Formats: sequence, C-alpha cells, structure tokens
Amino acid sequence: MPDEWRAGFRVRGAGAPDFFAWRAVLCCPAMIATLLDALSLLGHFDHRLLEIVGLSLRVSLSALAIGALLGLPLGAWLAVADFRGRGALIVALNALMGLPSVVVGVLVYLALSRSGPFGSYGLLFSPAAMVVAQSVLVVPLIAAVSRQIVEDAWKEYAPEFSVIGIGRPQAVMLLLADCRFSLSVATLAGLGRAMSEVGAVMIVGGNIDGYTRVMTTAIALETSKGDLALSVALGIVLMSIILGLNVVAHGVRCWAARRYG
Repeated sequence: MPDEWRAGFRVRGAGAPDFFAWRAVLCCPAMIATLLDALSLLGHFDHRLLEIVGLSLRVSLSALAIGALLGLPLGAWLAVADFRGRGALIVALNALMGLPSVVVGVLVYLALSRSGPFGSYGLLFSPAAMVVAQSVLVVPLIAAVSRQIVEDAWKEYAPEFSVIGIGRPQAVMLLLADCRFSLSVATLAGLGRAMSEVGAVMIVGGNIDGYTRVMTTAIALETSKGDLALSVALGIVLMSIILGLNVVAHGVRCWAARRYG
C-alpha cells in the first residue's frame, strides 16, 4: 500500500489502518445479526412495529396539518404586511425556529397538567398532547420559511398588484396559490421537524407502550434496553419516510418548473 494511502487509512491516535477497523465492523457477527433481525421485523410486518409507525404518522401528520393551517397564512401575512414592529416579530419568529423541544415539552406539560389552564380536558399523556407539542414546534418553522418564500414573490409582484388594485389581504391568498410548489419545502421541513421530535413528545406523552410510543421515543427506549433490532428497524422506516418525502417534493418542484417555467 502506498504511503499516502496508508496515511489516509490510519485511525487517529492508533497505528492500525482504518480499513481493518471498518472490516472488523462490517464482519462483526453481532451487527450482522442485528441487521438481519431488523430486516426480519420489516419483512414480517411486525405488529408492534406497525403500531408504533402508525401512531407516529398520525401524530406527525396531524401536527403538520395544524402547522400548515396556521403557519402558511401567518408567514404570508408577515411577508406582505407593513406595520411597526414587523421586524421584531420576524426576528422573534426566526428565534422560535430553534426553540429547544424540551422547553416546549415543559410548557405544554404545565398547560395541560391538572393545575394548568387546560388541565380539565385531561389531554396530558395522550396522543392529543403530543400533537399539541409538535404543532408548537412546527408552526414557527413553517411560518418563517413560508414568509421568506412569499416575500420574494411579493417584491416581484407588488407593482402589478398595485396597478390592478389588489390589496394586501387578497395578495396573501394569491401569493400562497402562486408559490404552492415552493411552499412544499416549508411543509416538508415542518414534517421533518415533527417526525424527528423526541424530547417534547416524551415529556407530554409519557412514552406509554401501545398508546403514546412513537418511532423516535421507541428508538431511544429500545436502544437503552438493548433491543437493537427494533431500534434499527424503526430507524430504517423513519429514514425511508423522510427520504421518500424529499424525493416526492423534489419531483413536484421539477415538474412544476418544467410545466410553468
């Protein structure tokens, strides 16, 4: 092996080539057995696996629907509005995009607990509480991304709207319709945020087996318990869903670009 190759394959701080480390990993019987067990769970449509995946999709898609209904109009309104404090509101909205999920979980927990303002509804440790927590995380993200997309379109179309007498409220609806394909990026980002959430849903949902256990919380729990096969299987499903959605969104945008220019 040439010296430059040998240097590139070395592990930092070790004398053995990294190639052999990778070969040891790939040939590890335990890892291969875990992967085969995970594929077996997927191939046999394991009931527990399907239950967790189904709940994850229901919760995340519900949160996405709420986030889109609130976030898209909010983002479009901020894009065309002109009022004092607009800049501060945009800064606050952008800051909320990075709001720690555990903080959201604690706030929603306090709101839904028995001593909280919504405690009488008994939503804590239920899928509904998880939808609320994910919605709080998704709305700022969708609103911030959609604001930027619609604002770019508003700068282009504002003179034409002014000439034909279209007001700002009408412009919001027209721009949302015109940017619908680009806004798929915002909704996709919101879904990714919802489906990858762990902290908030664990706090307000309790990670109850068969009731509030979703893919991310199940992966965390099963890994700590040593059930790596189920964790790997859920990870494969989660990554496949996210990758599939990205492929669909990219395909829609390419189709729209070819059709409408």
